[in-house]
Amino acid sequence: MHVLLVDDELLFLDIMQRFMDKRGIDFTGVPGGREAVEAVSRRDFDIVVLDVKMPGMDGIETLREIKRLKPDLEVIMLTGHANTEDALKALEIGAFDYLIKPVAFEELYAKIEEALAARPLS
Repeated sequence: MHVLLVDDELLFLDIMQRFMDKRGIDFTGVPGGREAVEAVSRRDFDIVVLDVKMPGMDGIETLREIKRLKPDLEVIMLTGHANTEDALKALEIGAFDYLIKPVAFEELYAKIEEALAARPLS
């Protein structure tokens, strides 16, 4: 499994790197939406975990671009700011789910596995 995590909080990326390494998950972390779109255009990922509130290209705009490039790629949205409007917009665009930070690592891992299982067979 190859997971792309997009979050402007570098400490969170570092912690998630260690968490994913312990589970043997191929993990790429990037700090922003533009880097995420570039990564998705260059490499195949199984799942994207995407922060909503980021400077520059925010998570909703990034989700739109990811879905334009790879419509079947499952994206789990993360946010530290509970916002029903953003959640509904993300789900409408095609996000798999929307989780509120702080999220327990095991909960995120379970959601990643759920999203992986939901992907269409190719």
